[in-house]
Amino acid sequence: MPIVVQPVHNSADFPKQVDVVVIGAGIVGTSTAYELARKKVSVALIEKGIVAGEQSGRNWGWVRQQNRDLHELPLAMHSLKRWGELHTELGADLGFRRAGILYATQDPSELARWEKWSQQARLMGFHNESLTAAQAQERMKGSTNKWLGGIWSPTDGCAEPGMAAPAIAEGAKALGAFVHQNCAARGLDIANGQVKGVWTERGLIRADAVVLAGGAWSSRFLRRHGIDLPVANIDGTALRTTPAPDIVDAACVYGAGYALRRRIDGSYTIAVPGHGVINLAPQGLRYATKFREMMRAKIGKKMTYRLNSMLWNGPDAWGSWDFDETSPFEKIRIMDPVPQKDLVDQAIRNLVSDFPALKGIGVAASWAGLIDTSPDLVPVVDTTDEVRGLTIATGFSGHGFALGPGAGRLASELAMNETPFIDINAYRLTRFSDGSRIKRPEMM
Repeated sequence: MPIVVQPVHNSADFPKQVDVVVIGAGIVGTSTAYELARKKVSVALIEKGIVAGEQSGRNWGWVRQQNRDLHELPLAMHSLKRWGELHTELGADLGFRRAGILYATQDPSELARWEKWSQQARLMGFHNESLTAAQAQERMKGSTNKWLGGIWSPTDGCAEPGMAAPAIAEGAKALGAFVHQNCAARGLDIANGQVKGVWTERGLIRADAVVLAGGAWSSRFLRRHGIDLPVANIDGTALRTTPAPDIVDAACVYGAGYALRRRIDGSYTIAVPGHGVINLAPQGLRYATKFREMMRAKIGKKMTYRLNSMLWNGPDAWGSWDFDETSPFEKIRIMDPVPQKDLVDQAIRNLVSDFPALKGIGVAASWAGLIDTSPDLVPVVDTTDEVRGLTIATGFSGHGFALGPGAGRLASELAMNETPFIDINAYRLTRFSDGSRIKRPEMM
């Protein structure tokens, strides 16, 4: 596994009963367990692999409000606040630093879209700075491109994916949460339409509430219980460079064919934005019509398609299983897709072309991760009428790392039947089936 995450130790005892079981120990699941433990709720966090082993440990590490879908902005703004508080609360380093995020462009239509977004975001209480060509050029000092303009958010920042979710999981455990890795959830124990517990490979944990934060695996888990969750799992490739000098005074930069984050070890995480792989499999075919608009308008031309073992194995495959037999979640503890070498090469090439001072920079490691993507690129954080006591928190479409702390609070409130701190209308699961899907505003 080319990524490195901080190890988390399992709890000594395995619970027989708790108030809430959280399935999935990525950034959303760990944040949910932590928020529940802060409320002194008895909670068990279970993970089929290791904490942050999949996308929560493989993402770019951006923690941004800027250029969010406007439906996500309130969640992003709260999450940034929580990112700033967690270091003190946990007494642990998440690698978080509020060092600003910069977008620069040579495309007039892109610049106009960013400016329109910024005007709408200001009405919601978020303020960033629009940059003239000269200002963008000054911030991108050392770049060979001639920039038309950009936007700059000094309050945005970044964190280290390999450190964040593990620190939050340890924080939840310190408050009394049970944490168990290599312990797959096989399914829900349900009586008269109400959750009564979770069947795991180590036996039944009784609980009247469950939060599913299983990322790319959530749809397959729910389908076993007759619940439709339309997602497309997209392989995204990223890489870590060898140590290199600072080139921009910002935590993260979106430039011409590359996105970069300065890491605390002196290297960069870089990627080619918007590109990835869709594995052809039954789940994707089932939900293809729901993604037609998004694929045509947003990312279709940047995707490649691949036929491999995902057709019959993995989160997009079909099939059922009994709760007393090995589940698909135990057969693949950690999804470790093969990165696209052409995207690794392209990312380095685009970056060095723009910043000649980085000539000779190397690739220390490259990886891919499965991004659970919803049809409108907005997450699902909702309860469901089919199974009372179940809260779903998934489909974050590559935005989950930054939104994790806020999503954890929201999921914890729904699990405890509390009034949500923000309007969840845009996050409803039923928006994909009842014809009431909200028209998405302009975004990046």
